[in-house]
Amino acid sequence: MPAVTSRLAVDLSGGLIRVLDGAMGGPMRCGSAGLPAGAMEGGKIKDTGAIAQALRQLLARTEITETRALVAASDAVATFRILDLPPAATEKEVGAAIARDLPLDPERMATMWLDLATTEGRRTVYAAAWDRAMVKDVTDTIKMAGLDATVVDLKSACVARAVAEPSCVVLDLSADPVEIILIDGMVPQLWHSFDLKVPLSEDVASALAPPLRSVVRFYRRRHDSTFGPSSPILISAEQVLPVQAINRLAELVEQPVLTLPAPPRVPPHVRHSTYLTCLGLIMRRA
Repeated sequence: MPAVTSRLAVDLSGGLIRVLDGAMGGPMRCGSAGLPAGAMEGGKIKDTGAIAQALRQLLARTEITETRALVAASDAVATFRILDLPPAATEKEVGAAIARDLPLDPERMATMWLDLATTEGRRTVYAAAWDRAMVKDVTDTIKMAGLDATVVDLKSACVARAVAEPSCVVLDLSADPVEIILIDGMVPQLWHSFDLKVPLSEDVASALAPPLRSVVRFYRRRHDSTFGPSSPILISAEQVLPVQAINRLAELVEQPVLTLPAPPRVPPHVRHSTYLTCLGLIMRRA
């Protein structure tokens, strides 16, 4: 049986710094640390030195010595689109379609794209535009911590990779601000964040329902969507929501609401809600 290759994942998407070293189905070690005050706002790095120092200390505390890192950044530093194009579209035609859908300043933004699927009738392309300065803050932070960033990925792509449901909404209550990621066909389609004004102990369902309804209704206007009434909302949180809150939220949004299940082959000691983005990173094919 081939040896399992260990990989280091670093999640700098906000709220906490999270690291995980390991492989799916193999041993894993992980740890998290709080962010220095004011070092990150809304998923955007404001103090590279402070975060780098906190990351170095976290790596030392977890006894992780790997220096090549897969890195997750917040969707706040980028925007993405899923494009359906003719299957015979050339690279020039793909580039033109991306420019139409992402009309951004090329001096400030960098774009990339990759093929997701090609069928008889269409070619599905994932296109992303990154803010160059914000991504540089991410890579500078990693470098200052003594690591080499081999990949910088968006959190939404990592989460879609780690979740088994082909069509669902992941509601990440462990993020600050709270994040909503709508996944359809195993691909992230929409990302939205919002500030939660009430503690989880109060009537949190009433606070969560409006942004969830808005995201679901907006996406359902697409005629090619497979996201339907049975597509679940999966709650990722450090603490489990009360059953009454989950049931009330399901009533308000008219979708099934479930606690996020653990991905397969994850050791019991790894809190999958906390390290979901890291797990999606190490599940990358390359």
